Amino acid sequence: MSSQSPSRPPAGVVLLTGPSGSGKTSLAALTGLPVLNLDDFYKEATDPTLPQLPNGGGADWDSPLSWDAAAAVAAIEALCRTGTTAVPVYDIAASARVGASRLDLGGAPLFIAEGIFAADVIAQCRAAGLLADALCLRGRPTTTFRRRLARDLREGRKPPVYLVRRGLRLLRRERSVVARHCALGAHPCAQPEALARIAAARVGDAVGADVVRS
Repeated sequence: MSSQSPSRPPAGVVLLTGPSGSGKTSLAALTGLPVLNLDDFYKEATDPTLPQLPNGGGADWDSPLSWDAAAAVAAIEALCRTGTTAVPVYDIAASARVGASRLDLGGAPLFIAEGIFAADVIAQCRAAGLLADALCLRGRPTTTFRRRLARDLREGRKPPVYLVRRGLRLLRRERSVVARHCALGAHPCAQPEALARIAAARVGDAVGADVVRS
């Protein structure tokens, strides 16, 4: 008979957020934990609820309304409670879902859910007893700008002119983006502290304990 409490999920989630280009994906890979890519829950370009930039600038992909938070939370909860879930495969260049895959935790008691909108589901994950920690990566805005632009151009995510304009817009907004994530409950930190906190949550088996500190 299992000693696991029926009210306690077998796995917990570390929500990892931060400005686009802040190094979330690289940090998540360094942990060696299973990773749920929350950017795969973007809405498609044909979705009538997709928010738009003013003056005909196209879709506002940096608005939380461009993202399906309910579907993301459902996937996180399924992973925490069952250890597996189906996730969409999203093509950013095409602004569309191009398939699906299955993520299996393989028995891991902790996993990372990373994306620029991760802070928007902190409250739901905490209320459901799923949250192990919530972190917001932060650094120098100019460094983030360079890293983001180089990545987006290399991957051909959008036309170059769009990427430069978006990058400059995000550069100006970066500090307010970090402040918003922190207001939603994420702890601001650089990579070394983030890795230390994730290691502590992993070793301490902080599933459902919500170790977020101010």
